[in-house]
Amino acid sequence: MTEQTPAVTMGHPPEALLRTINPVLRVLLRTPVVGPLRNQFMVLNFTGRKTGRQFSVPVSAHQIDGSLYAIANAGWKHNFRDGADATVVHGGRTTPMRGELISDPAAVADLAHRLAQSYGPKRAQIMMGLKFRDGAVPGQADFREAAVREKIAAIRFS
Repeated sequence: MTEQTPAVTMGHPPEALLRTINPVLRVLLRTPVVGPLRNQFMVLNFTGRKTGRQFSVPVSAHQIDGSLYAIANAGWKHNFRDGADATVVHGGRTTPMRGELISDPAAVADLAHRLAQSYGPKRAQIMMGLKFRDGAVPGQADFREAAVREKIAAIRFS
């Protein structure tokens, strides 16, 4: 008996591609050159909680109920535990904001499911860095299972 692939898995581009694209995005998102992309992506500039290291991370920008969110499973997300200041470059503007880590799987699943429904299955997979096994938007329980398995969290910026 073979185990079925989970309904939601991580679907990030290859690491080598990200190492090439991320520095370009960091620069382009600060200019009017990128046009419509400037609302789909943002650059998070923040200081590491423990190391004091400066981070500058391009990520997809998600709007839910008037708030700006990032969805991530990368280690840098932990810098926003208990809240942290960040400078966010989004929509052609640089704004000081406060990021709050949301790690509760049920809350993350609710946010991710709502995002996926609003984007539609094809765009959701691109914007959220996920793969949907069946090509349709999975259910909220599938997103919860993925949040636990893949350690996916959300960061709300205000």
